[in-house]
Amino acid sequence: MNKINYFKNEINYVKDSSRRKDLRHLISLLPEYFFEIPASSTGKYHPDFAQGEGGLVRHTKVAVRIAYELLNNNTVGAKFTDKDKDLIIMALILHDGLKSGIDHEKYTRFDHPLLVSQLIQEHADELSMDIDDIRKMCSMIESHMGEWNYDKYAKKEVLPKPRTAEQRFVHMCDALASKKFLDVKFDNLNIKG
Repeated sequence: MNKINYFKNEINYVKDSSRRKDLRHLISLLPEYFFEIPASSTGKYHPDFAQGEGGLVRHTKVAVRIAYELLNNNTVGAKFTDKDKDLIIMALILHDGLKSGIDHEKYTRFDHPLLVSQLIQEHADELSMDIDDIRKMCSMIESHMGEWNYDKYAKKEVLPKPRTAEQRFVHMCDALASKKFLDVKFDNLNIKG
């Protein structure tokens, strides 16, 4: 399985070549199941295009495309630096990378944002990014669930809420990509249009 090919277009949204190289490395660390499973283990929380085999990849691509379009809109994107835009795209590509845990579990792991962040930080010495940029990107991943940060089974707040503009932006793109009213068309792995 060539994991990088799944996100060839999205990787190219990252402007800095060293961050693109880091992103390729981080994608290669994701488990194979990420590229095969639907976005929702129950089918309740994502649109039709995100269901079935490869649904999680399609959901991720839509979240990234929403970000890309908005970040290239001067009214919305002007407040972010090029580095922040790169980190946002990277965070969105990786945000659900361990959605079903480290080993493929039957259902979504509530703490999956923390698992992805931990994986990235465990491999920080293999990246060219400095630790502050890694932490910033990881904070976007950790908080991408937004208001859905309370684990009803553990009866406690497990995930941080988005606080910064970048964290809120990542949450917004992920939340929009999961709306059932969306009807995004794909040609193989590529979004049409």
